[in-house]
Amino acid sequence: MRTRKVMVTGAALSAVLLASACGGDDGGDANTGASEPGELEGSVTMWTYPVMADETEHRSFWDDTIAAFGEEYPGVDVTVEIFPWADRDQALTTAIAGNSAPDVVYFIPDQLPGYARNIEPIDPYLDDDAKADYLPNAVEAVTIDGQMVSAPILASAVTLTCNKEVFDAVGETEYPQTWDDLREMAPAFKDAGYYMIAYSGDVSQTLNLTFYPLLWQAGGDVFNEDGTDVTFNSDAGVEALTLLQEMVEGEYVAEDMLTAMPPTEQTQLAQGNVACAWHTEGKNLVEFWGEENTVILPPLTNVEQVAYGTVGSLAMLSSADDKDAAGAWIAFVTDAEQVATYNEASGFLPVKESIGSLYDGDPILGEAEKYTDLTTVGPLHEDAREIMGVLAPEIQAVLIGQKEPRQALDDAAQAAQSVLR
Repeated sequence: MRTRKVMVTGAALSAVLLASACGGDDGGDANTGASEPGELEGSVTMWTYPVMADETEHRSFWDDTIAAFGEEYPGVDVTVEIFPWADRDQALTTAIAGNSAPDVVYFIPDQLPGYARNIEPIDPYLDDDAKADYLPNAVEAVTIDGQMVSAPILASAVTLTCNKEVFDAVGETEYPQTWDDLREMAPAFKDAGYYMIAYSGDVSQTLNLTFYPLLWQAGGDVFNEDGTDVTFNSDAGVEALTLLQEMVEGEYVAEDMLTAMPPTEQTQLAQGNVACAWHTEGKNLVEFWGEENTVILPPLTNVEQVAYGTVGSLAMLSSADDKDAAGAWIAFVTDAEQVATYNEASGFLPVKESIGSLYDGDPILGEAEKYTDLTTVGPLHEDAREIMGVLAPEIQAVLIGQKEPRQALDDAAQAAQSVLR
């Protein structure tokens, strides 16, 4: 797997975050290991989100975990609050500004750069064995300026998923492994009345799931090594966008998702008219294709073999009053045994080597977990979301025939200059 750079520019965060960061904790070293577990006292409030679809099951997991933690740390009072995904950043920044922030927060990778100055590095609170047990790309996903700022707890792998029923109908017995395979197979699928791929080109869709995997597979990246400029308009970027252009112009791509995001059940993909896709996890297609037809495959290969996968993690805010207590809670929750339980209950993939296979024999998750080490979370850059905002419309312009790949990417790179801080 290619090495992904972790980048945070030196530019200022929002005024809200800066003000609270400067006016909050004094930035001194954490007083870790000051007490034995039974002697540690304090309170910890954690904010998390609906990682498990079943609210009752999710609440029960945390209640049980708090009880287990309390047996080891009877002097620490823990409260876990589960908030909706919607408006989570607004709620958190408001809490930080109002000095009412939680001590521990569940983050996904693209949030970390924006809160980096409000986060207490987690390294001192995790023992060496715990850190060594993490998958290398899980550590990379939470490392900023050489420090782990958050403790991974779950992962996903959004690789290639193909519909066996479609392949059987076409008479194709092999699945694509490379870009060239896609190109070579596509005409036969078209002739049989099927699309080779689905591509979610709506501008509201995250590029982590759509264009960036192709960019990475071509050997390119979104930003340069120090994060001061964009590089998606490199030759690799042009090659990636040209592949998409070729597939669209050849009528090998389902058109329904190129400019819109219809309900999944209404798409050509869900209705069984598309061979393969890489923008959604295979487990999301089982209800439409059937488990017997949902084939989870490794990422496509061009120059590199890589796919997107998230890494959910727990971070301590620097404003936490009882840092040792918060650190002990995070260490407990991200212990391999607890992580395995959480992963299995939520349907996510393990981030710890010692867990091994959680889903051995499962044709969906058991296959997906084989490819966790081939995933990346994408660029850790405070402007990553804004850059998507200027790049996505230009990619769409190519897909609908308004621009050529080089022009579109250069135009996006020019627009990005006003975004970079």
